[in-house]
Amino acid sequence: MTAEPPEIEIRAARPADAEAIAAMQCLPGFRHGTLRPPFVSPEAIRRWLEAPSDGHNLLAFAGAQLVGSIALNRLAGRRAHAGGIGMGVHDAWVSRRIGTRLMAAALDIADKWMGLQRLELTVWTDNVPAIALYRRCGFQAEGTHRAYALRDGTLVDAFAMARIMAPPTPA
Repeated sequence: MTAEPPEIEIRAARPADAEAIAAMQCLPGFRHGTLRPPFVSPEAIRRWLEAPSDGHNLLAFAGAQLVGSIALNRLAGRRAHAGGIGMGVHDAWVSRRIGTRLMAAALDIADKWMGLQRLELTVWTDNVPAIALYRRCGFQAEGTHRAYALRDGTLVDAFAMARIMAPPTPA
């Protein structure tokens, strides 16, 4: 069992965090687990953070070090009851409950502040630790996307997973 870090602060991302986010997203393990391309620029991250959105970008810090991120975005139109999640953890902080803490913060926002009834994500079929985390958080696999994306020169599969909340009962 890996030791849990002493203190983790979770807060909203700021444009000033762009450099740290870009550096984390360029780490080989982080990139391997996400759809991020190599060599993302801090300027691109800054533009993304400054763009209007109906979502939340949260960061996890251990002291001054960025150790993980999660994005929660509401979908539009007739899918406004649903949201999408994307998450990643710094290579040096994997298996230290960073993902669990980020997911708990995002689920709290989705459930208590955004009123989302459905949350969706995709995860590589070989990412066993992430799949276990998502299942613990109530996500279920809904299907498999075959040859979903190119990763390290190979087309890989991904699971479509979702967490559906029961609609509130009228009083």
